[in-house]
Amino acid sequence: MKDFFIGLQFLTRIRLITQTEWSLESFGKSVKYFPLIGLVIGSILSLFSYSFIFYLPTHNILVPKHVITTVLLILSIFITGGLHCDGFMDTMDGVFSGRSRDRMLEIMKDSRVGANGVTAFTMLFLSKWSLLLDMPPENLVTALFVMPIISRLGMVMGITLFPYARPDGMGKAFAQYADKKSLIFATVSTFIFTVPLGSIAIISMASIAIFTAFFCKYITKILGGLTGDVYGALTELSEVIILFVFLFK
Repeated sequence: MKDFFIGLQFLTRIRLITQTEWSLESFGKSVKYFPLIGLVIGSILSLFSYSFIFYLPTHNILVPKHVITTVLLILSIFITGGLHCDGFMDTMDGVFSGRSRDRMLEIMKDSRVGANGVTAFTMLFLSKWSLLLDMPPENLVTALFVMPIISRLGMVMGITLFPYARPDGMGKAFAQYADKKSLIFATVSTFIFTVPLGSIAIISMASIAIFTAFFCKYITKILGGLTGDVYGALTELSEVIILFVFLFK
């Protein structure tokens, strides 16, 4: 369980135990628990959305649906500390800079956010907001539960199936110590908690598997591999795809 708590502490703001030191091996071995960490996130989001739907009806003029949608989006960012959002913006800044591979990696490592990152994040946020706003209430709770689980499985796929682009970095531990067994464990975990919800979960998993393969191949061709920032971008884009699938269920 130590590896699970390490992953939970890294991917979210949730601190169930005080843990200030960990080895790179434990850090990398936490990868297999990413869908379970997504389960924690999804449980919180679905619980809030359920409460909003059944105790604060969206037709109530005091609590309009667009306000609830905004609260849910802010909550999702707060839980993760904006970790994946930061990775998404850095990836967009680097990949769409039009520079050489080495320069792209330098740009992605820069803590400052450029125009490409801001523009891309605005479009990402508006896409999520629109999809959640138009989501039928009967689908919303399930979508918010499934979304973090399956999107984190996509991250595990990216980590275990594609090379790492840098010689070092925090994400290097993921790529170095996570293996195919981690992917199998993550896949089984995802199946256990999502497949009972129906065919829509299977369609979502298949969609993310296909998207992950194409997206990671595209980024690998450009950067020579993936980075920690790309893992974050993959997660954010996967969430949009899952919401899109549930919207047209």
